[in-house]
Amino acid sequence: MPLRSARGRGVLAATVLASGMAFLDTTVVNVALPSIARELHAGLAGLQGVVDAYLLTLSSLLLLGGALGDLLGRRAVFAAGVALFAVTSALCGLAPTLPVLWLARALQGCAAALLVPGSLAIVRGSFAAEEQGAAVGAWSALSGVTTAAGPLLGGWLVQAASWRFIFLLNLPVAAAALWLTARCVTPSPRRAARLDWPGALLAAAGLAGLVLALIAGPGAGWSPPVLWGGAAGLGALAAFLLRERRTPHPMLPLDLFRSRQLSGANLTTFAVYFALSAALFLVVLRLQARQGWSPLASGLALAPVTLLMLLLSPASGRLAGRIGFRLPMTAGPLVAAAGLAVLAEVERTAPLLGAVSLLGLGLATTVAPLTTAAITGAGEDRAGIASGLNNAVARVAGLLGVAVIPGLAGVDPAAADTPAFAAACRVALRAAALACAAGGLAAFATLPPPPRRPGPPAPPGPGPRRAAAGAASPGMQAADG
Repeated sequence: MPLRSARGRGVLAATVLASGMAFLDTTVVNVALPSIARELHAGLAGLQGVVDAYLLTLSSLLLLGGALGDLLGRRAVFAAGVALFAVTSALCGLAPTLPVLWLARALQGCAAALLVPGSLAIVRGSFAAEEQGAAVGAWSALSGVTTAAGPLLGGWLVQAASWRFIFLLNLPVAAAALWLTARCVTPSPRRAARLDWPGALLAAAGLAGLVLALIAGPGAGWSPPVLWGGAAGLGALAAFLLRERRTPHPMLPLDLFRSRQLSGANLTTFAVYFALSAALFLVVLRLQARQGWSPLASGLALAPVTLLMLLLSPASGRLAGRIGFRLPMTAGPLVAAAGLAVLAEVERTAPLLGAVSLLGLGLATTVAPLTTAAITGAGEDRAGIASGLNNAVARVAGLLGVAVIPGLAGVDPAAADTPAFAAACRVALRAAALACAAGGLAAFATLPPPPRRPGPPAPPGPGPRRAAAGAASPGMQAADG
C-alpha cells in the first residue's frame, strides 16, 4: 500500500504506538523507582527486580516472538502481543505487592517480545520496496522518540499523580493500536512449517542465562554463581546452534548468516548499541553525579539526539533505498563516534550541545538503514525472525555495554566529586567511541557497494560484431549471475 495513503499511515501509527509502549517501558520506570520503593517497601535488590524482570524476558524471547509471527501470521501474533501488553500493564499498575509487580513486569516483557519483531516485520511487508526505507526510517524515529521521552513523561506522571499511571497509560495506547491494526493491517500468510520448540527453549534459556549474568554481574562482583549462570547460558546457545544445524525445521535457519548483508547489519548493530548504551549511561551519570544536574535537565541535554532522529531518519531511509546501505552505515557510526569522542572531553553546556548534536546526526544517519538492511537481508518470508534477531542483538549489546565499559574504565559513582571519576568517564567514553567506529568499519567491510547506475546504451555496431555480441550475451549474463 502507499505510505502516504490513509491505510499506510494507519499501519505506521499502529506499529509505532505498539513498539513505542514496549520501548517506553524500558526507560519510564527508572524515574518511578523511588516512589515504588516508598509505597511497596522495596530495597535496592527489589527495585533492580522491577527493571530486570522486564529486560530479562524481553531479551530472551525476541527470537521466539519473531519466529511465531512468521509461522502463525504477523498480524495475529502482533495483536496478541499488544493485547497481552495491555493486560500486564494493568496488572503492573494495580500490583499490591512487590512480588506481584515482578511477575507482571516479567509477563510484560513476554508480551513485548511478541509485538516488537511483529511491528517491524509488518512495516517491512506493507509497503512497496521503494517506500520501505522511508517507512522504516519513520518507524525508527518515532519509536526512538517514545524511548527518549520516557524519563520526561514518567517524571511528570509520578509528580502529578502516581507511579501506577506510568503503566496504566498503556491501556488507551494499546486500544488505539489494536483498533488501527484491525482496520489497516493486512493479514500475512502463515508459513507451512512447524515451530522448533526444543530450539526455542534452548534459545530462550541461553539468552536468559547470558542476560541474567550481565544484569547481576556488576552488582554481585561477578561471583561464581553469576559466572556459572553466564557459562550455562553460553552452553545453551551453543546447543541451540547445534540443534538449528541439524533439525529440518529450524527456528533460526543458519543459512540466514550466508547473507553478508544480514550478518554485517547485525555486527554493526552490536557495535553501535554496545557503544551507545554505555555512553548514554555515562553521560547522564556524569551530569547528575558530578555536575549536579537534575534528572529532567540531564534528560533534556540529550534532546538533540531525539530531535535529529525524528527529523532525519525518514530521509536517511529513503537515501539508503537509492544509494544502498554501505555508505550511510559506514558514515553514520563514524560521525556518532566523533560525537562520543568530543563528549569524552567536554563538561560545559555549549560544547556538550554540539557533541550531542553530532552524536544525534550520526545515529539519524545509521538507524533506519541499519534496521532495513537487517530485515531485507533475510527475505520477505523470514522478516519476523530477522527482526527478532536484530532486536535481540541490540538488547544484549546494550546490556553488555553498560556492564563492561564503565567497569573496565573504573567508573565509581561513589567518587563522583574526585578527579579520578572524571578521568574514568573520559576513558570509558573514548572506548565507546572506538566501539562505535568499529561498527562503521564492519559495515564498510561486509555490506555490498552501492548499486551501479546503468550507463548510456552503446551505439549499434556493424552487423557481424553486433551478432557476435548478441551470441555472447547469454554467457555473460550467466557469468554475472
